[in-house]
Amino acid sequence: MSWKGADQVRDEGSAPDDPDGAVGAQELLRVMVVDDHDLFRSGLRRLLDGEAGLEVVAAARGGEEAVRLAGELRPDVILMDVNMPGMSGIAATGAILKASPEIAVLMLTVSVQDDEVLDAVLAGASGYLLKDATLAEIVAAVRAAAAGQSMIAPRVAGSLLARLRRHGPREDGPPARHDLSERELEVLTLLVAGCDNARVAQQLHVSASTVKHHVSSILVKLGVENRVQAAVLAVRQGLVRDPS
Repeated sequence: MSWKGADQVRDEGSAPDDPDGAVGAQELLRVMVVDDHDLFRSGLRRLLDGEAGLEVVAAARGGEEAVRLAGELRPDVILMDVNMPGMSGIAATGAILKASPEIAVLMLTVSVQDDEVLDAVLAGASGYLLKDATLAEIVAAVRAAAAGQSMIAPRVAGSLLARLRRHGPREDGPPARHDLSERELEVLTLLVAGCDNARVAQQLHVSASTVKHHVSSILVKLGVENRVQAAVLAVRQGLVRDPS
């Protein structure tokens, strides 16, 4: 896990930097950390507690404890390990969101090859990060998730979509129609290819702000919460041509 200083990496719509310290005057974001590795869990808790605007209200060793504490404490955001003994992070995420859909869950994993990545996205996870993410990236993801946005590590997104194209079941019947414009379909095709906003802008010769607008419109029209869920839906429903 890398904690040394690095620029924040945000998905579309993430909260801006706060050079004037206004975050400290706002209500604290209540965070819970879930991981079965004691050193990782305690280290992440300590570091997040040192960030302005964040308060770690609990740290759980496993899925069962996470479900119980989430019901009792109702944190704003949960950082959830994927692979744990007993109840997995995927199962815990499903149980937590069923009881408390207002909680945002960010998944943490060691490898982009985890088969559970797709399951986590479909279970409603608000983001997916690698455990070697910088502290700045994790903090940005927590704040984005609390604001109803998402952050997916680019390497995770690429692995997820490649796996879905190879093995994911495609829905039967003709492609669904969601009133997407031709330009939105072009953007969606590039999302399926695993492109970030900068790459999409480069490919389509438009500005990053234009891409951000198109992505936001796509999410609304598809009824999904983040770009990876949009790409999963696109592949399953045959909305775009497979770019692979």
